[in-house]
Amino acid sequence: MEIIEKYFPELTERQKSQFTLLYDLYTGWNSKINLISRKDIENLYEKHILHSLGIAQVIRFTDRSAVLDVGTGGGFPGIPLAILFPKVCFLLIDGIGKKIKAAKDIAKQIGLENVECKQERVEDEKAQFDFVVSRAVMPLPDLLKTAKKNIVKDQQNAIPNGFLCLKGGDLQEELKPFKNKVIIYELQDYFEEEFFHTKKVIYISV
Repeated sequence: MEIIEKYFPELTERQKSQFTLLYDLYTGWNSKINLISRKDIENLYEKHILHSLGIAQVIRFTDRSAVLDVGTGGGFPGIPLAILFPKVCFLLIDGIGKKIKAAKDIAKQIGLENVECKQERVEDEKAQFDFVVSRAVMPLPDLLKTAKKNIVKDQQNAIPNGFLCLKGGDLQEELKPFKNKVIIYELQDYFEEEFFHTKKVIYISV
């Protein structure tokens, strides 16, 4: 938990409590279904929660923004972001029912009132949002093709509406189709831990 407070010192007591509760909840669910690699659960705060909050280093969502988390799995990046932005509405979707069941339970247990979790494919989601977020779920051209319809035209944030994706490694080929619409944020510029040396937030405006 210290690593979260190190980079987000302005957390309220409620937010600190919510982040603290995540460890036992994810450990419990992980013993039933594989949300996170078993050997990785000790690194929950660095590799999953702080990694998800990398998006918050790029944008601070305005109140009443709406965010769609595609392929959320057990709730990343949606749940950590929803804790940090309690006045922003998050919809978390995933095709795997048991993962959504876990995400729904975790959100409920920590008292998150700004999160809805649904088992569905992004192709079937009709609502519109200011931003789509995701964590390495599918190649970016495929994600944009299926979720571009979900981006609303009206703007209310400091950067234009679009996609914010957590990715790692060499993305040259994946980003070719987007040319001047892409901004790459290196997470090592924000977080000093070694894990973040190859991690990025990819922002694509729509």
